[in-house]
Amino acid sequence: MSTMLQLHRAEEAPELAAAMLSACKDRRVFTFQGDLGAGKTTLIKALCGELGVEGNTASPSFSIVNEYRTSGNEIVYHFDLYRLRDRNELEGIGFTEYLDSGHYCFVEWPELARDLLPMDAVRVRMKALPTGDRTIELSL
Repeated sequence: MSTMLQLHRAEEAPELAAAMLSACKDRRVFTFQGDLGAGKTTLIKALCGELGVEGNTASPSFSIVNEYRTSGNEIVYHFDLYRLRDRNELEGIGFTEYLDSGHYCFVEWPELARDLLPMDAVRVRMKALPTGDRTIELSL
């Protein structure tokens, strides 16, 4: 099942994030595809906010994975696989253990990990339009 959504302004991201989490109640792994500047990190920040993550969230461009804590002390993982070039690097960070943890995992640039992702992963494809709007295809 696929749903098309639109994000007109970054300020609307929390509302969109709440709707996504509501529609995907039992899902814990979300992948985010889209060109640089498509809004992946902005949407992930909003998802983290809706989950109650406290403190700063930022793209883990160089660290590969960031671990956040919610107000209820739940763990949320945020991956940025853009800089990885080899699947062995995924094994080196224990990627599948994160995915199997039962915690929320938000994965930017998931192409390298495609065959490691669970079948029920939510796939989010984002595209920036010339108007500044973002289209979001949510595949469940």
